[in-house]
Amino acid sequence: MWGLGKKRTKLGRYLDKKGRTQNELAKAAGVNKETISRACSDPNYLPTVKTLSKIMKALRKLDPNVKAEDFFDL
Repeated sequence: MWGLGKKRTKLGRYLDKKGRTQNELAKAAGVNKETISRACSDPNYLPTVKTLSKIMKALRKLDPNVKAEDFFDL
């Protein structure tokens, strides 16, 4: 029942599909959980280069083939 009734971005839907929580990603990436929450719910959010790098490094542990363009409009 992940993400039920919430507005979700591509990143949010990806986490839902993989059965991962925003808190797990925040911890793995070493960023604030509010940052991940915004990235998963605000379609206009664009993280800083440093934050994007941390998020992508953590996501690549789940799937080495993911690209930032899969989740954010760069």
